[in-house]
Amino acid sequence: MLNIGVVGYSTGATLFLVLALVLLTGKQQRPHKRLLFLAAACSALWMGFAAFHSAGQEVFLSTQLLELLRDFGWMVFLSGVLAAVYPEQQRQRRFRALLLFSAAFVLLQASLTAYRYFSPAPVVLTQGIDWLLAGYLAIAVYGLVLVEHLFRNTRSDARRAIKYLCVGVGSIFIYDFYLYSDALLFQRIDPALWEARGFINALAVPLIGLTIARDPRWSLDIFVSRRIVFHTAALLGAGLYLLAMGVGGYYVKVYGGEWGTVAQVIFLFGAILLLAVLFLSGQARASLRVFINKHFFHYKYDYRDEWLRFIGTLSGDPEVRFCERVVRAIAEIIDSPSGVLWWKLEKGWFEPVAGWNMQVPYQASLRDDDPLIRFLETQEWVINLDEFERRPELYGDLQLPPWLKDMPRAWLITPLILHDNLIGFVLLNRSPAPQHFNWEDCDLLKTVGREAASHLAQLEASRALAEARQFETYNRLSTYVIHDLKNLIGQLSLVVTNAAKHKHNPAFMEDAIRTVEHSVEKMNRLLAHLRSGEAADQKKEQVDLCELLHEVAETMSSGRPVPSVDCQARGISANANRERFAAVIGHLVRNAQDATADDGSIIVRLFRLEDEAVIEVQDTGCGMDETFIRERLFRPFETTKGKAGMGVGVHETREFVRALGGEVEVISRPGQGSTFRLRIPISDDKKNNVQLRVVAGDGQTNAGRIKEIAGR
Repeated sequence: MLNIGVVGYSTGATLFLVLALVLLTGKQQRPHKRLLFLAAACSALWMGFAAFHSAGQEVFLSTQLLELLRDFGWMVFLSGVLAAVYPEQQRQRRFRALLLFSAAFVLLQASLTAYRYFSPAPVVLTQGIDWLLAGYLAIAVYGLVLVEHLFRNTRSDARRAIKYLCVGVGSIFIYDFYLYSDALLFQRIDPALWEARGFINALAVPLIGLTIARDPRWSLDIFVSRRIVFHTAALLGAGLYLLAMGVGGYYVKVYGGEWGTVAQVIFLFGAILLLAVLFLSGQARASLRVFINKHFFHYKYDYRDEWLRFIGTLSGDPEVRFCERVVRAIAEIIDSPSGVLWWKLEKGWFEPVAGWNMQVPYQASLRDDDPLIRFLETQEWVINLDEFERRPELYGDLQLPPWLKDMPRAWLITPLILHDNLIGFVLLNRSPAPQHFNWEDCDLLKTVGREAASHLAQLEASRALAEARQFETYNRLSTYVIHDLKNLIGQLSLVVTNAAKHKHNPAFMEDAIRTVEHSVEKMNRLLAHLRSGEAADQKKEQVDLCELLHEVAETMSSGRPVPSVDCQARGISANANRERFAAVIGHLVRNAQDATADDGSIIVRLFRLEDEAVIEVQDTGCGMDETFIRERLFRPFETTKGKAGMGVGVHETREFVRALGGEVEVISRPGQGSTFRLRIPISDDKKNNVQLRVVAGDGQTNAGRIKEIAGR
């Protein structure tokens, strides 16, 4: 048969041991924490021996002496906590006095216990009073006095944290008082009261643990998740419910007569259905969560868990609109079932843009000068509409929009603040469970509102950036198209200008027709690229550079001065788009013609330098100074031609050469001309490094300049 005393004392020993182990965590510099650990450890040790004694083991003396050790541990703990109530200069003196008195009391009782155990004669006073039992009764009374003094001398505002400790420890001494009063009256310890003592002491542990959890001075590092407490409480409640329903079903069967078994099955199945409905009920879950947060935790929210859940919701299902996820993330904090987001659009209007589990209201726009908007932006308050109805004076001259009255479930209005500016707000509907809205809810909603505002603003900025990039791509493409058209128009203009003078010259007409054909072909290719949306330099091939330069020189021969080609190396190829490459060289030649007088010279030169092909476009034009080359030459839309230039030719040249893995160098001095040098990997070279080197020339020979640059 199961021994009740063994179970009771074993349970108490286990709980006090767990309490002692918990107190070993965290910072150990707290004196109250060390004293409580001592008391809990002594209690666990005593109850362990008491369990052996209840099982029939001969450990009675050890059990009695360890009980006195337990009493002394609690006296020391209560003395330390009580001394801390007094002014700092009196604490040590008070603690030493209480400690010496407790030690003397316990040592005297231990002596009587040992004497009683080894002496065959009972220790009694004249009228049959057992001094040993009277001593244990006196210790219980002294413990109650310490508990009463602790509670009475604690400030009223601090009793919230200490009251459960006083109830828990006091219950231990109250039961001892009852046990030894009964024993002193009947000259024996009641076995039933002794066996129940283990359970009574075990019941004190949760109260002491609740005090530790609610008082930050204990500095515990063990984290108990609200989610675990919630699910544990739900499962415990479900178990108790099923146990009660089982007992009820038994009595239904016993007293149900012929319908007993059928009634029992119906009763139990209905009970299980009711339990399932309760588990699926949002209101029941919300009510349980409110109860747990209110009665078992110092703070209403587990901020770590709430923050992780909030961020997880914002970065959740990508198929759900981000604005809806923002509303849901804020609403779930206070168990709100639905809500709507208002966002500030252009021209100062706040429009409802998204709803979660709620129809987005129409005709609910607000201007930025509306009283509600001004209040949210200046006060940064979370507006509790229930409180506004009860005490409107708390909100000053706030006036709510008329359409808000048509929303009976509306509860809270949370501002979305970014850099002290209101960029939106969220309207939340009332929670299905009764909620006590306080400062903690308000602060948390304001904080997550600011975080949500930053995410929404980042989303808007990303959208605006994407649109700006689309416009930039379109504008850039338009600029390059116009630039190419300008060059083609320039070539055709020369043909038209000279046509009247040389129209009877067969050679001129042949050249003019070839130029027009080339221009038409180039424009057709340009249109094809625009229609397909492909970049002009995507399709690459092996391009013979010497042949390419001759083609460009022939095309640009209609301008003045006519360029000449000097191929010092032949058979050199590059992997590039032929058409775009020719256009790039043509840009440089056209710029050289524009910068050089008709009697000047332009030389397009090709030679090899190690594993690179070097193309030079050298002119004797006006040249450029070093500042212009360094700061403006390669920037788009910068030009020295005034309204006649687009300022993109050199920029496009640099980008094209970089894409091939090459580099561009410029050698120029005012009044002496310029040399653009393109260094391009030969087709079998796979270099990926792209550099830009700009050099201001001083009239050195090309070979010397090349050696100088190569040496660097």
